[in-house]
Amino acid sequence: MPILQRKNPVDLSFSLITAFASFTVVLLISGIFVVLVRESSLSIGKFGVLKFLTSTEWNPVTESFGAATAIYGTFITTGIALIIAIPAAIGIAVFITEISPNFLKAPIGVAIELLAAIPSIIYGMWGLFTLAPIMSRYIEPALKSSIGKVPLLGTLFQGTPMGIDILTASVILSIMIIPFTASIARDAFNLTPAVVKESAYSVGATKWEVVKDVVLPYSKLGVFGGIALSLGRALGETMAVAFVLGNNHQITSSLLNAAATITVTLANEFTEADTDMYLSSLFYLALVLFVLSFIVLAIAKYFLLRAERKYSR
Repeated sequence: MPILQRKNPVDLSFSLITAFASFTVVLLISGIFVVLVRESSLSIGKFGVLKFLTSTEWNPVTESFGAATAIYGTFITTGIALIIAIPAAIGIAVFITEISPNFLKAPIGVAIELLAAIPSIIYGMWGLFTLAPIMSRYIEPALKSSIGKVPLLGTLFQGTPMGIDILTASVILSIMIIPFTASIARDAFNLTPAVVKESAYSVGATKWEVVKDVVLPYSKLGVFGGIALSLGRALGETMAVAFVLGNNHQITSSLLNAAATITVTLANEFTEADTDMYLSSLFYLALVLFVLSFIVLAIAKYFLLRAERKYSR
């Protein structure tokens, strides 16, 4: 028999269509990257890479731009959101997979999926009109009066609680990314072989010990991948954060102050860019966010692939 056989025309057409669809994604990503580089070339030529990434000045009047404040705001809000969201998401996943009665698993799972489906602008409006007043009247004053008196932590709660600040934006982000981390962690926990857990129970392990010593170590790569995907979602979030963060281009140590993120800066100032350098600097910011998101998602994919290979053994 010949090694290569003529393909059926239907199979050949199907292969070509799927290949075209696959390469379309690559072309779109490449096209976005090329456009961002081209549009930001003016700013890249003037400020370079190191100066733009480290400069804290953002002054459209003097056309002096730097991304340090926006990068700082992006990472500080995302980091605090992850600190809040990860324990809650893992707790939800553990409850659904190991503790919850069967009649509660489906409703809770649906609720998590619905939470992920809510548009970000709804979160932003809810944060502005509901969460921000609660934060400024109750939560932030309580944190300031308690943690604010602790040495080395007092600087985190300096200023007047207003509700439009880093802390409120981080809480909104944490609520938005909990469903993604919880869903992936739940799926990873469900892949733990039942025989391994039953063996642990048979030697007298408690439910807490099974979760801590069996389920979490076995599924940690999948959980890490879910966290990285949630990080990518938080880095690119715009509208929900824009409602409750403000647009303050300063690096501040207090969580009660307004700040700026890359996405909020783009959303608030893109229509105000009246010079070529101003517009090019905004495209440069978008390019920085594109590269950061690509790196984060690549890390997430790496962990998920490792988890898939581990679970398939």
